[in-house]
Amino acid sequence: MITARAFAGKSYAVFGLARTGLSVVASLATSGAQVVAWDDQEAARTAAGDLDFVDLNTADLSVFDALVVSPGVPLNTHPLARRARNAGVPIICDIELFAQARAEQPPHKVVGVTGTNGKSTTTALIHHLIAATGRPARMGGNIGLPILGQDPLPADGVYVLELSSFQIDLTQSLDCDVAVLLNITPDHLDRYDGFAAYAASKARLFEMQSPGHVAIVSNATDASCRIGEATGRATFIDAHDVTDQSAWPALQGPHNAENVAAATAAVRALGLSDAEIDAGLRTYPGLPHRMERVAEKRGVLYVNDSKATNPTSTAPALAAYPAIHWIVGGKAKTDELDACLPHLSHVRRAYTVGEAEELFATLLEPHVPVWRAGTIDKATRLAAEAARPGEVVLLSPACASYDQFKDFEARGAAFREVVGGLPS
Repeated sequence: MITARAFAGKSYAVFGLARTGLSVVASLATSGAQVVAWDDQEAARTAAGDLDFVDLNTADLSVFDALVVSPGVPLNTHPLARRARNAGVPIICDIELFAQARAEQPPHKVVGVTGTNGKSTTTALIHHLIAATGRPARMGGNIGLPILGQDPLPADGVYVLELSSFQIDLTQSLDCDVAVLLNITPDHLDRYDGFAAYAASKARLFEMQSPGHVAIVSNATDASCRIGEATGRATFIDAHDVTDQSAWPALQGPHNAENVAAATAAVRALGLSDAEIDAGLRTYPGLPHRMERVAEKRGVLYVNDSKATNPTSTAPALAAYPAIHWIVGGKAKTDELDACLPHLSHVRRAYTVGEAEELFATLLEPHVPVWRAGTIDKATRLAAEAARPGEVVLLSPACASYDQFKDFEARGAAFREVVGGLPS
């Protein structure tokens, strides 16, 4: 794990004991800090084992050097956040602790990736491109394993961090050698005082950088461009420069052209050659549940995009393939599919499932043939019977999973299992 002498002798309160919170407790305690912890869920406290538990909802917070919280804690409304501010206690997350520990690590680089959409794929792609050259690399932040729980990199290594706006809000000193902003569209507005405040949260990733470090901005949205211009030193990228994706099977669609353009710019700033980048793009396997190529059977490709939990996330998947049997539905986040409508010419038939089955069937029937399938299992089998060689069976639900599954991973796994049982 990553530790630092800088934490020794200090006192920390850790709120939230999921995987990241536990990694924070272990890192701080191993570093010689005094640590108390709390989670409102009794089951989480029990699973955490023998820790020094203090109910932070009522404790005197002024005795701590910092309160380390999960990024899921809403700083604008949670009573604990207000109490910490009133006590003058810094509220941070594990990313800030990582930033404070950097000075004691072997010389390295940090790439930070933020944006509303595409963060996970771009982060994973940057990590893959670096690792494919043999250079030491770690991936963390909002993806993969908690960064403090991973082993420190040797000299010349690169940490690649996916950073949500919530994590950036809880970080004050992360000086990224390369910072990437992909795009900004309205999201999480329940946590911010309007879109401008949400955009400003993303902009702080650039504001924390030292002069001379690299800022990369996608010009996909006007808001992104304005933020990039404010840095006075940003490199703007254009996804239209990516003209041929045929050699990269896991990176299809216009959204992935944007991800490739951003990732390529980032690793070029780290010194990778065009030949190294091309080789890495060809071998990138993709992320589980995000445009994941599950199998090709009888000429039909099966793609698991279970991570697409809203219409905006699903739209790029529909744009990526010309002939689709689309499995859609679950627990709806919206009562519309407007972002998907421009790509319905690619849909041969839609198969609606879950709570949103009837709503989405009603929305789609004026545009495409629809079968009300009810479940992922039935929808996949119906699509397999109807699809012809060269077509794609696509699970891209545009919905949350909680009506029938515990999470999008379980939903994607169910799709994989059905596909695995289909005749080859």
